[in-house]
Amino acid sequence: MINFKDKNEQYDFIYKIVLVGDPYVGKTNIMSRFLNEIFIENSKATIGVDFGVTVIDVNNKKIKTQIWDTPGQERYKAIASAYYIMAVGVIIVFDIANKSSFDHIESWINEIKLHIPQANILIVGNKSDLQCFREISYDDVKSFCSNHGYSYVETSAKNNINVN
Repeated sequence: MINFKDKNEQYDFIYKIVLVGDPYVGKTNIMSRFLNEIFIENSKATIGVDFGVTVIDVNNKKIKTQIWDTPGQERYKAIASAYYIMAVGVIIVFDIANKSSFDHIESWINEIKLHIPQANILIVGNKSDLQCFREISYDDVKSFCSNHGYSYVETSAKNNINVN
Protein backbone atom coordinates (compact mmCIF):
# COMPACT_ATOMS: atom_id res chain seq x y z
CA MET A 1 0.00 0.00 0.00
CA ILE A 2 1.41 3.33 -0.99
CA ASN A 3 -0.71 6.36 -0.29
CA PHE A 4 0.37 9.88 -1.00
CA LYS A 5 -2.41 12.22 0.08
CA ASP A 6 -1.80 15.41 -1.86
CA LYS A 7 1.94 14.79 -2.20
CA ASN A 8 2.54 18.39 -3.34
CA GLU A 9 1.08 19.87 -0.16
CA GLN A 10 3.51 22.09 1.75
CA TYR A 11 4.56 21.07 5.26
CA ASP A 12 6.51 22.43 8.22
CA PHE A 13 7.95 19.16 9.53
CA ILE A 14 8.45 15.62 8.31
CA TYR A 15 8.37 12.60 10.63
CA LYS A 16 8.91 8.92 9.99
CA ILE A 17 6.88 6.56 12.18
CA VAL A 18 7.37 2.79 12.17
CA LEU A 19 4.69 0.25 13.12
CA VAL A 20 6.04 -2.95 14.72
CA GLY A 21 4.53 -5.92 16.51
CA ASP A 22 3.74 -9.58 16.12
CA PRO A 23 2.01 -10.89 12.99
CA TYR A 24 -1.78 -10.43 12.79
CA VAL A 25 -2.06 -7.78 15.53
CA GLY A 26 -3.52 -5.28 13.04
CA LYS A 27 -0.61 -3.03 12.05
CA THR A 28 -1.62 -2.97 8.39
CA ASN A 29 -5.25 -2.21 9.19
CA ILE A 30 -4.29 0.58 11.59
CA MET A 31 -2.22 2.17 8.83
CA SER A 32 -4.93 1.58 6.22
CA ARG A 33 -7.61 3.03 8.48
CA PHE A 34 -5.46 6.07 9.34
CA LEU A 35 -4.46 6.85 5.76
CA ASN A 36 -7.49 5.75 3.74
CA GLU A 37 -10.31 5.13 6.23
CA ILE A 38 -10.39 1.52 5.01
CA PHE A 39 -10.52 -1.74 6.98
CA ILE A 40 -9.61 -4.98 5.22
CA GLU A 41 -11.41 -7.85 6.96
CA ASN A 42 -9.15 -10.71 5.85
CA SER A 43 -5.83 -8.95 5.33
CA LYS A 44 -2.72 -11.05 4.81
CA ALA A 45 0.51 -10.85 6.80
CA THR A 46 2.84 -8.13 5.55
CA ILE A 47 5.83 -9.40 3.60
CA GLY A 48 8.51 -6.78 3.15
CA VAL A 49 7.47 -3.30 4.19
CA ASP A 50 4.50 -1.12 3.22
CA PHE A 51 4.38 2.61 3.71
CA GLY A 52 2.14 5.59 3.25
CA VAL A 53 2.40 9.32 3.53
CA THR A 54 -0.06 11.95 4.69
CA VAL A 55 0.03 15.52 5.90
CA ILE A 56 -1.69 16.27 9.20
CA ASP A 57 -2.31 19.53 11.04
CA VAL A 58 -1.07 19.83 14.63
CA ASN A 59 -1.18 23.20 16.41
CA ASN A 60 -1.40 25.07 13.09
CA LYS A 61 1.68 23.26 11.74
CA LYS A 62 1.57 20.90 8.78
CA ILE A 63 3.37 17.66 9.50
CA LYS A 64 4.22 15.27 6.69
CA THR A 65 4.01 11.84 8.26
CA GLN A 66 5.59 8.75 6.72
CA ILE A 67 4.16 5.58 8.22
CA TRP A 68 6.09 2.36 7.68
CA ASP A 69 4.31 -0.96 8.29
CA THR A 70 6.86 -3.69 9.04
CA PRO A 71 6.35 -7.47 9.01
CA GLY A 72 5.99 -9.16 12.38
CA GLN A 73 7.46 -12.53 11.48
CA GLU A 74 10.82 -13.33 13.04
CA ARG A 75 12.37 -14.22 9.68
CA TYR A 76 11.84 -10.65 8.42
CA LYS A 77 13.27 -8.78 11.42
CA ALA A 78 16.68 -8.25 9.79
CA ILE A 79 15.04 -6.74 6.71
CA ALA A 80 12.60 -4.62 8.71
CA SER A 81 15.36 -3.13 10.86
CA ALA A 82 16.74 -1.37 7.77
CA TYR A 83 13.54 0.67 7.69
CA TYR A 84 14.06 1.99 11.21
CA ILE A 85 16.67 4.45 9.91
CA MET A 86 15.61 8.08 10.48
CA ALA A 87 12.45 7.09 12.38
CA VAL A 88 11.51 9.43 15.22
CA GLY A 89 8.67 7.34 16.54
CA VAL A 90 7.68 3.73 16.87
CA ILE A 91 4.24 2.33 17.50
CA ILE A 92 4.37 -1.14 19.04
CA VAL A 93 1.06 -2.87 18.38
CA PHE A 94 -0.32 -5.89 20.19
CA ASP A 95 -3.69 -7.65 20.08
CA ILE A 96 -5.65 -7.37 23.35
CA ALA A 97 -7.17 -10.80 22.60
CA ASN A 98 -3.75 -12.45 22.20
CA LYS A 99 -1.64 -12.36 25.38
CA SER A 100 1.47 -13.68 23.66
CA SER A 101 1.52 -10.59 21.42
CA PHE A 102 1.60 -8.50 24.63
CA ASP A 103 4.27 -10.76 26.14
CA HIS A 104 6.53 -9.95 23.16
CA ILE A 105 6.40 -6.17 23.71
CA GLU A 106 9.63 -6.15 25.71
CA SER A 107 11.49 -7.90 22.89
CA TRP A 108 10.09 -5.31 20.46
CA ILE A 109 11.25 -2.53 22.79
CA ASN A 110 14.73 -4.08 22.92
CA GLU A 111 14.78 -4.36 19.13
CA ILE A 112 13.79 -0.71 18.76
CA LYS A 113 16.30 0.54 21.33
CA LEU A 114 19.04 -1.39 19.54
CA HIS A 115 18.32 0.39 16.25
CA ILE A 116 16.71 3.69 17.34
CA PRO A 117 17.92 4.51 20.87
CA GLN A 118 16.15 7.91 21.02
CA ALA A 119 12.84 6.83 19.47
CA ASN A 120 9.55 7.89 21.00
CA ILE A 121 7.57 4.73 21.65
CA LEU A 122 3.80 4.38 21.85
CA ILE A 123 2.20 1.09 22.87
CA VAL A 124 -1.11 0.33 21.12
CA GLY A 125 -3.52 -2.40 22.16
CA ASN A 126 -5.50 -3.09 19.00
CA LYS A 127 -8.78 -4.95 18.50
CA SER A 128 -10.65 -3.28 21.35
CA ASP A 129 -13.79 -4.46 19.56
CA LEU A 130 -12.92 -7.95 20.91
CA GLN A 131 -13.39 -7.09 24.61
CA CYS A 132 -15.16 -10.40 25.28
CA PHE A 133 -12.01 -12.26 24.14
CA ARG A 134 -9.57 -10.03 26.01
CA GLU A 135 -6.56 -11.95 27.39
CA ILE A 136 -4.68 -9.11 29.08
CA SER A 137 -6.34 -6.58 31.35
CA TYR A 138 -6.28 -2.88 30.59
CA ASP A 139 -4.89 -2.21 34.09
CA ASP A 140 -1.99 -4.66 33.58
CA VAL A 141 -1.04 -3.02 30.28
CA LYS A 142 -1.42 0.48 31.70
CA SER A 143 0.76 -0.48 34.68
CA PHE A 144 3.45 -1.96 32.39
CA CYS A 145 3.49 1.18 30.24
CA SER A 146 3.51 3.49 33.26
CA ASN A 147 6.41 1.61 34.86
CA HIS A 148 8.43 1.86 31.63
CA GLY A 149 7.49 5.43 30.74
CA TYR A 150 5.43 4.70 27.62
CA SER A 151 2.07 6.08 26.59
CA TYR A 152 -0.70 3.59 25.91
CA VAL A 153 -3.86 3.69 23.86
CA GLU A 154 -6.38 1.05 22.82
CA THR A 155 -7.75 1.05 19.31
CA SER A 156 -10.06 -0.81 17.02
CA ALA A 157 -8.98 -0.50 13.40
CA LYS A 158 -12.14 -2.42 12.52
CA ASN A 159 -14.50 0.04 14.23
CA ASN A 160 -12.23 3.06 13.66
CA ILE A 161 -11.86 3.79 17.39
CA ASN A 162 -8.81 5.84 18.53
CA VAL A 163 -6.95 5.29 15.25
CA ASN A 164 -6.40 8.97 14.58
